[in-house]
Amino acid sequence: MDTIQGFLLKVALLAPPILLALTVHEAAHAFVANKRGDPTARLMGRMTLNPLKHLDPLGTLAFFVTALAGSGIGWAKPVPVDYRNLRNPLQDGMLISAAGPASNILLAVLLALLFNGLVRVGLFSAEHWGYTLEYVVYFLNSAVILNLTLALFNLIPLPPLDGSGILTGLLSPQAAYKYQQISRYGFLIILAMIFLPGWIPGFPNVIRWVVVEPAYWFAGLLLPWLG
Repeated sequence: MDTIQGFLLKVALLAPPILLALTVHEAAHAFVANKRGDPTARLMGRMTLNPLKHLDPLGTLAFFVTALAGSGIGWAKPVPVDYRNLRNPLQDGMLISAAGPASNILLAVLLALLFNGLVRVGLFSAEHWGYTLEYVVYFLNSAVILNLTLALFNLIPLPPLDGSGILTGLLSPQAAYKYQQISRYGFLIILAMIFLPGWIPGFPNVIRWVVVEPAYWFAGLLLPWLG
């Protein structure tokens, strides 16, 4: 019974940082798209911090499962962008793509500053807080790490991740068109990278190498007592 209660408590504590990371990420895409001339996401109600507007069931479930395993890889519903409305489709598309990961990195830094500030004022030495203090620490730690993993995961240059949009903006129009032809396979490749290392012994764990380990390294710089 204690094990079940502990598991449910961990899920409940992970829910706020996961929802926060996904919501800020997608809202940032919508905000920048609107600023660059495309109101599509705004008109569809996606320029909001309401998580219900952004969540993808499979992506959210994947985020919870992988977060419980110590990584934290997931996704939300993609923000719709009508490139015909953009002033400079390739460059504006790159900015829109970069907005999601940038927002998560900024949020991780701000939360780490908050955490460090609370440590400096001695809040975490107040024993009378009891378990409430442990929950606050767990939330802030998790929020920093999950925002970093979400940012780095999305920087992988495979469609439909944001890294592909950034790379497309750096390519010539002809090269960008050819590059986008792999989009039909991108999601399958991403799913394989996430799940196959746990199912097939010896399968290269690319996600751990390029996302999880760097995220924990960066988190260690922001929160020096981690690890």
